[in-house]
Amino acid sequence: MKKVLYTAFTILLCVLVSCKVEPEQINYGSDACAFCKMTIVDQQHASQYVTKKGKQFKFDAIECMVNDLAEKGIEEIEIFLVADYQVPGSMTLAKEATYLICKEIKSPMGANLSGFASKEKALIIQKDSGGDLYTWKELLIKFDAE
Repeated sequence: MKKVLYTAFTILLCVLVSCKVEPEQINYGSDACAFCKMTIVDQQHASQYVTKKGKQFKFDAIECMVNDLAEKGIEEIEIFLVADYQVPGSMTLAKEATYLICKEIKSPMGANLSGFASKEKALIIQKDSGGDLYTWKELLIKFDAE
């Protein structure tokens, strides 16, 4: 009886742990982009999303994530995260971020797209380097992902 209870508890624990809907740390230099399959190395342009079932998708560039969303849709996605350009390795909620497309700031896949945790910081970089600012919704429209 103890063996049956132990087995049932173990299975239940595995099910509960495997269904967490939260982001995982990106392992720079070893994780591959879910869209283009390149190794994720750029801590200023990486991104990721987590489905409502807890499945992780990591990307080497924001444009890879947005292009993936254009193909799959956004209905089943729970969490969207993008790298904060000014704090390499730090992720911010994609829906709250401000985006800058600027020829002076190169991104891994060539869209010159960077995310910023605050609009104020994006405006400072835009003033120095030029480019156009976008909200999350505007970005999805630009990439035909909405």
